[in-house]
Amino acid sequence: MANRTDPAAKSIRGTNPQNLVEKIVRSKIYQNTYWKEQCFGLTAETLVDKAMELDHIGGTYGGNRKPTPFMCLVMKMLQIQPEKDIVVEFIKNDDYKYVRVLGAFYLRLTGIDSDIYRYLEPLYNDYRKVRLKSPEGNFTLTHVDEVIDELLTKDYSYDIALPRIKKRWTLESLGALDARKSVLEDDFEEEEEKDENEQDDLEEEVAHEKDYYQTRSPARERDRDRRRDSHRHRDRDYERDRDYDRERGRGRDRDRDRERDRDRDRDRYRLREEKDYGRERERDREREGRERDRRDRDRGRRRSHSRSRSRSKDRKRHARSSISPRRHEPEDGSAREEPKKKKEKNEKKDDGTDHPDPEIAEANRIRASLGLKPLKL
Repeated sequence: MANRTDPAAKSIRGTNPQNLVEKIVRSKIYQNTYWKEQCFGLTAETLVDKAMELDHIGGTYGGNRKPTPFMCLVMKMLQIQPEKDIVVEFIKNDDYKYVRVLGAFYLRLTGIDSDIYRYLEPLYNDYRKVRLKSPEGNFTLTHVDEVIDELLTKDYSYDIALPRIKKRWTLESLGALDARKSVLEDDFEEEEEKDENEQDDLEEEVAHEKDYYQTRSPARERDRDRRRDSHRHRDRDYERDRDYDRERGRGRDRDRDRERDRDRDRDRYRLREEKDYGRERERDREREGRERDRRDRDRGRRRSHSRSRSRSKDRKRHARSSISPRRHEPEDGSAREEPKKKKEKNEKKDDGTDHPDPEIAEANRIRASLGLKPLKL
């Protein structure tokens, strides 16, 4: 019964107000000693006394994630759901800073967007220090305005997920909220009025000087004539410089055209050289092909010549082997004729006309008729 929400409490954002606190944190609060002893039976009137006793703020801390008294009182306010006027009085309390932070945190959880901006933004001017209990259990110093800024700009604070609210400029465009007015706006207006007055005085002095110096005098007329002449000379110099710039521009155009023509001629010469180089390569390939064919033909002739010589040697060996070893000795006249026949054969062999290759033999006959030496292969 002690952990139930007040039956007269209204649902916030379509749910039980206590459900705004996550279930794990809620169960930790229900098991805490401060909740059981100090928060039991509290009402909206007696809650103020407990809030005045606070000396720090924070969510959960330590290894067991124990809730702070500040978080227990926030949970009690969600349970009993005090009236809006009481919460506003909490926020406007200047004497107790922890009571102000407690009311601001509760309003951030349960209030509408326009009320949140309307009541929390003035607290940006509160620079008092407050003690904050970190999740490790240590105490650190922070300020009230920093806590308010965290509530308005972040979605998670003190282990509780804050409900989403609209941006201020959206509410201003819808007309639900007036434009924010800074505390220093009056000082800015005073400074602007001073600047405007000084500027008006300066303009009046300048106008008075112009009226004073615009009176006619001979010296002023001479100065005006000199000024006019100087303007004429300046115009002439300007025209001369402009003509010079035009000539320089034309010269640059000519130089650019020349460079373009040189590049075009260079490209043509390069293409011509590439074509000539390709033709020379083709000629070299044809020449190499001819030399290769000639070498192949010479190689074939040598092979045929070696084959014919081997055949003739085989024939001679066969003829010698066919003659019987017993030969009758020839008569004296036949013996004398054999050396003559051998000489004639040697002479014929020296001419090269009896070469086994018919082409070489024909070439040797022609060379013999011309008085040249025979081919020796």
